[in-house]
Amino acid sequence: MSTKPILIHTHFHKRRTGVTRSIENVLPFFEKEYETYIYGFNVAGKKISLSELFKLVFTKKYFVMHCHRNNEMLRALFFKLIGGNFKMVSSRHAETKPSSLTKFLLKKSDAVVALTLNMAKDLPFHSVVIGHGVDVDLFKPKADSNLDFIIQKNIIVCAGRVRAAKGQKVLVEALAPILKQHPQWALLVVGKVDKPEFIKELKAIVRQYDVMNQVYFKDETPAIVEIYQAAHTAVIPSYTEGFSLVCAEAMACGCNVVATENVGIHSDLIQHSKNGYLFEAGNTKLLQGLLQEIMQNKLPHLGNVALKEIETKWSAKHEAQKLMELYNN
Repeated sequence: MSTKPILIHTHFHKRRTGVTRSIENVLPFFEKEYETYIYGFNVAGKKISLSELFKLVFTKKYFVMHCHRNNEMLRALFFKLIGGNFKMVSSRHAETKPSSLTKFLLKKSDAVVALTLNMAKDLPFHSVVIGHGVDVDLFKPKADSNLDFIIQKNIIVCAGRVRAAKGQKVLVEALAPILKQHPQWALLVVGKVDKPEFIKELKAIVRQYDVMNQVYFKDETPAIVEIYQAAHTAVIPSYTEGFSLVCAEAMACGCNVVATENVGIHSDLIQHSKNGYLFEAGNTKLLQGLLQEIMQNKLPHLGNVALKEIETKWSAKHEAQKLMELYNN
C-alpha cells in the first residue's frame, strides 16, 4: 500500500442501484488524493479483501470508511469494536423516516451525509448535506440518436423501478387517452418490475385506449444512457424518492424533464418552466396538460438549460470535492 491516506467505500447489496452508480461516479476523483478501495461486491472499483482489512485494523493504520447501508454500518462497527483506527462516514439514502436501528447506527458514525435537506431534517443529530453527482462524461447528449425497436420519432421515457410508488400508473393514465392524437409519439417504460400484477394493470390501461403500438415496456438495461439520448422527454412521476439520480441523469443527457415537485431532489434540480417542468405527485390532469402541450410544441424543449444545470452544480466531480472536504476534516 502507498503512503496516501486510505479511503474505503462499502457496497454489500445484490442489486445495482442508484447508490451503486453514485459510488462508481465519485471513485475516480478520489484516486489522486487517496488510496481508494471498495469493500464489498457488485460495484466497480479496486477491491480490498477481508484479510487485508483485518490487517489494517490490527496494525492500527488510519483510514476512512464510508458506508451506505445498515448492513455496512454494522460491519464497520464490528471493526471499530476490535480496535480499528478509522473514521466511519455514513450516508443516509432514503427519504422515509429512519428506523430506530438506522438512527442508532448513524449516531455511532463519526460523520453523517444526508442527500437532501429534507433527509437532514428527519435526523435527530447533525448531518452534512451532499447530493449525488452525475457522471457527465457518460451521461451527455448525442445528436440524432434513436432506438431501433421504437418506430415513432418522439419518445417519452420513464425509467426506474416499476412499482406503485414510482408513479408509472399516473403517467400511463395521463398519456394513454391522448396518445392516439399524436401518432409520432411513443411512451417507453423501462425498469425492473417489482410485482407482475402492477405491470398487468398498466398494460390494461394501454389496451383500453388502443395504443399498444405506441407504448413500450422494457426491463432494466445497462443501455440507459442511449435511451435518454434518444428520448425527447423524460417523466419522473414518483411519489417518493431518496434522491432521484434518474432525474439528474436525464437532464445531463439533454432531455426535456417533467418531474413531481417536492419529491427527492426534483424541486432543487428543476425551476419550473426554466430548465424543466414540475407537477404535483398524483395529479393526472396536470401531467396530461403538460404532456399535451409538449407534444403540440406549445411548451419549449428545455434540455439544453437542464444540461447546464447539471454540469455546473450536480456533476460527480462536484460531489467528490464536497466529500473530500468532509474526509479531510
